[in-house]
Amino acid sequence: MLAALVLAALTVPAQTGLATIQYDAPPPNFAIETARKTTYLSDLRGRVVVVDFWATWCDVCTAELHDFVRAADVFGKSIAVVTVSDEVPGVASSYFQTWNITLPLVEDEQGAIFRIYSVSKIPVTLVLDPAGAVSYVSVGGLSWQELAQAIDRAQGNAPAGTHAAGVLQ
Repeated sequence: MLAALVLAALTVPAQTGLATIQYDAPPPNFAIETARKTTYLSDLRGRVVVVDFWATWCDVCTAELHDFVRAADVFGKSIAVVTVSDEVPGVASSYFQTWNITLPLVEDEQGAIFRIYSVSKIPVTLVLDPAGAVSYVSVGGLSWQELAQAIDRAQGNAPAGTHAAGVLQ
């Protein structure tokens, strides 16, 4: 009986802190519009992808942006960073322009991506492995060290283990 309980516990997927997002599975796809073309999240497979849900009024969110810029610089073309804001169009892009942030920005003015990812509190960060599966989720702020370790793990450069999401309740 004990062995059956242990086996059942091992097969229950770890909770990500987001109702619609599961570890080791691809998250919902969405479009990333740029001045030159439309790319989809699924098009970024082959690289580690960091998806950041944020807003300009959130101090923790704006502080983390520096770490996402740093990650893009440190890890180079082996990763892609995508930011998603549900503010009125132009607010987040103006913030990026003011602070010379060149990360891709999705302005989710209707909140559709926020809803499909079940994001109700920000910041939220997801790290996807090169196959496009969720390997890390942080609900709440995260440090540079946590972000770098999550990227390393997703790249296969760190020991695999249980999912250690940074989840604030």
